[in-house]
Amino acid sequence: MNDDRIKGSWKEVRGKVQRKWGEITDDELDQINGSRKELAGVIQKRYGRAKDEIERQIRELEDN
Repeated sequence: MNDDRIKGSWKEVRGKVQRKWGEITDDELDQINGSRKELAGVIQKRYGRAKDEIERQIRELEDN
């Protein structure tokens, strides 16, 4: 799997993303399709958070 892809099952992580960042739409998640870089970009755009903070939160989702 590409390093840019979220490890593990995208469907499982996708559900966690929806619970944590509820403003992200299903269409956006379909387009992201497991790309960590794209996920971080959408979160940053939607919520205005720092990239480092977003990356940390994404890692936490992967670990749980």
